[in-house]
Amino acid sequence: MQLRLPRRGLPRPGLPRWAAVATVLAVLVGGAGTWTAVASDDPPPVHRADRMLDLDGVRIDTSYFTGGGSGRRPAVLLGHGFGGSKDDVREQAEGLARDGYAVLTWSARGFGRSTGQIGLNDPEREVKDVRGLVDWLAGRPEVLLDKAGDPRVGVTGASYGGAISLLAAGYDPRVDAIAPQITYWNLADALFPNGVFKKLWAGIFFAGGAGESPAGAPANGSANGSPNATGNGSANGDGSPNAAESGKAGAAGNGKAGAHAKGDASGPGAPDVACGRFSPEVCALYQRVAVAGKPDAAARALLEARSPSAVGARIKVPALIVQGQSDSLFTLAQSDAMARTIAANGAPVAVDWTAGGHDGGDRETDRVEARISAWFDRHLKRDTSAATGPAFRVSRTGGVDSTDGRATLRGATADTYPGLAAGQVPVALSGPARSFANPAGANPPAISAVPGLGGGLSQLSSLGVGLSLDFPGQFAAFDARPQTAPVRITGSPTVRVRVTSTAPDGSAVLFVKVYDVGPDGRQQVLPAQLVTPVRVADAGRGRTVDLTLPAVDHEVAAGHRLRLVLAATDLGYASPATPATYTVGVESALTVPTAPGVTTQAAGLPWWVWGLPPVGVLVAAALLLTARRKVVPPAPDPALAEVPLQITGLSKKYKGGDRYSVRDLSFRVEQGQVLGLLGPNGAGKTTTLRMLMGLITPDEGEIRVFGQAIRPGAPVLSRVGAFVEGAGFLPHLSGRENLELYWQATGRPAEDAHLDEALRIANLGGALERAVRTYSQGMRQRLAIAQAMLGLPDLLILDEPTNGLDPPQIREMREVMIRYAAGGRTVIVSSHLLAEVEQSCTHLVVMDRGGLVQAGPVREITGSDDTLLVTLGGPVPDAVVEKLGAVRTDAGLLVRLDAATTATALIAELVRLEVPVTGVGPHRRLEDAFLTLIGETA
Repeated sequence: MQLRLPRRGLPRPGLPRWAAVATVLAVLVGGAGTWTAVASDDPPPVHRADRMLDLDGVRIDTSYFTGGGSGRRPAVLLGHGFGGSKDDVREQAEGLARDGYAVLTWSARGFGRSTGQIGLNDPEREVKDVRGLVDWLAGRPEVLLDKAGDPRVGVTGASYGGAISLLAAGYDPRVDAIAPQITYWNLADALFPNGVFKKLWAGIFFAGGAGESPAGAPANGSANGSPNATGNGSANGDGSPNAAESGKAGAAGNGKAGAHAKGDASGPGAPDVACGRFSPEVCALYQRVAVAGKPDAAARALLEARSPSAVGARIKVPALIVQGQSDSLFTLAQSDAMARTIAANGAPVAVDWTAGGHDGGDRETDRVEARISAWFDRHLKRDTSAATGPAFRVSRTGGVDSTDGRATLRGATADTYPGLAAGQVPVALSGPARSFANPAGANPPAISAVPGLGGGLSQLSSLGVGLSLDFPGQFAAFDARPQTAPVRITGSPTVRVRVTSTAPDGSAVLFVKVYDVGPDGRQQVLPAQLVTPVRVADAGRGRTVDLTLPAVDHEVAAGHRLRLVLAATDLGYASPATPATYTVGVESALTVPTAPGVTTQAAGLPWWVWGLPPVGVLVAAALLLTARRKVVPPAPDPALAEVPLQITGLSKKYKGGDRYSVRDLSFRVEQGQVLGLLGPNGAGKTTTLRMLMGLITPDEGEIRVFGQAIRPGAPVLSRVGAFVEGAGFLPHLSGRENLELYWQATGRPAEDAHLDEALRIANLGGALERAVRTYSQGMRQRLAIAQAMLGLPDLLILDEPTNGLDPPQIREMREVMIRYAAGGRTVIVSSHLLAEVEQSCTHLVVMDRGGLVQAGPVREITGSDDTLLVTLGGPVPDAVVEKLGAVRTDAGLLVRLDAATTATALIAELVRLEVPVTGVGPHRRLEDAFLTLIGETA
């Protein structure tokens, strides 16, 4: 989950030792901060000064960036995301400084090294801090002034930092231009949409701010006063510079909307542990709403008072609004409200819908930052030649790049912002009114967007990829006819429905969504994974409501149809716990906005397009001259149709070198075997498994699974299951629900999963019905194995399946593998636990330095040594054991042979001493055999 939104996730450079020493000296001498040169290959050099500013008694950690050259320049304030710090925006700050701006970054109250408490951009706290930062910029000799005390300044930032840019423009008339990114206009509407509590996002945000104070920060509260005034000490605030953004808490307050305490802590002494770094009124709000499961009037009033919408009429500066399509937290409706309000105030506005957002996907960082720089060039430097781009741009998925599997993007633009309702087209829906249940406890919930899980799935919905789930009996669906021609939805569809509820209070909470359904009527994609929650009051006798669905940009192909779904639950939101029956009927067509003025840009022609014809002629001639044949996959080998795996002459070189990671490897695995793949680190085990799974291609040799040659995407890979480095599960769902959801995502028929059989082998028992977050490590491992076993693959590959398990859990995992192979299937396990491999595997392949050392049954590999195992039919006195020089074990007596004691002599001695012998044979532990085979490379 990417919440803090660092720039491309690159490591942030640290200070060298000399810079750290200089910092200490500067603080001791003058406390004015330090100047450091930022390494760069691009002239001019960028200098950074770090200093703590005292604003209202709260210490704010800042960095000031300037490039080379003389003379005054415009300034930019650059804010960070929630849970992060100034360090997250350092790279963008350096880029703006090189472009000729004086850039000031800061860690907001309660984050990074700044003290104070988190007030969710409280006008009397965080917003007042920004005004103090503008005052500081006005005193810098490098900063261009419009008049005394009024610097030429722009503000930008993402998420939390995006909201502060809007608020700064509303509260401080000295702000000249803004560029808010993926942020909110009305925080109450974002966290309580249509009266429904967005519990998952709110909970994640609150957890992100519930930390301890930074080292050395007293908890006495800070005084309110003019900037730079000294208060009574700094408040409790925390967050390391590298803390990941967890999102915004569903803020709270019991008193008057917008009210705040004069201090930034509840009083002397330790802070409320439950509230962490949040101000008391915010903490109280979240706790109250989380318990009630729905917002109250005071909660809405407080969040609205701290939202940009509260001062929307005062924001009259040029605004570049960048919003993400993959965003269930701050939707496109939030940016629409920004754009309409600021444009109505007479200010220039441009709107840019990117492919990414809080749910993942491509944030298009380079393109967006370049556009922000151009926006500031036009409105801060007053450069009329600066190209600021179109009034509206939306990124659209144009396919998949075959080289890296990523979605490719194309821009669509318009000369004016179309809003969310342009070019409306009615789409008729069919079906009578339908009844469905809100289950007791609102469980199990339907699934749409899940914070941290999206990873770009919402972006790929335009390619027919998505993850959503509605439970039978808990939703109503109404279908349209198949489209005779493609239609592009750009904006928010609307529909009118009539709702009746049997709930005691007569209310209903519904989650409304529109699916794109394929021609088969089963495959369906939820555009951007978004739903509209709505609380319908007074529906006991029926109530007609007009619904606005999520804004999306999505093309519905010809032959596909739209499906309106109204569900009773959703994982991301709070639903009533009391069971009820809802009845819903449609009373209008589904109105779809098409934004006809938005046109997709034609892709530019790279050199290889115009150069392709002559190159093609040359290639064709070369092929004709050399008579090269088209390479086709090897034909299946009928003789190996029943052989799970045969590897022949397999070799793979390290990338860019002459050394081999695997060299001339050959072995065969038969049905029913549990084969252990052993070798020291660097032996080539992982490379072999990756080639076996079709993830990489060998340089030489071949792999055949049931006679079929392995290539990336080979159909026979459907008969292979793999468990590699664990599996990710949704902690809120039960084990069974996680497995069902995983199998549904594969698109294969439910009856092919053999779920019950896989679960029986995994032996999870009643734990299957419990939430995965309650599982032990061993149970999670067995659930992951069960996931790999879904569909009962004929060949199961397990990489270190016992990592992190205790001895009882290891024994359980061993039994799982043995039971699976007992059905005639084959298991390959790679492990470093030699004793465990010896007990669970029937055969071994030992590798070293990329090659095969030995392969065969376990007993053959461990069976030759100078130690004999004497198995016994009865007890043996200690005196006899001592005389033999033997060691007792659970299996019998171990006797080491030497030059004086041969095997024949030992047997004669056992008979003479009347030892009750039942057998004598060679004994050697696998560890001994392994070390003998690979020698010093172990």
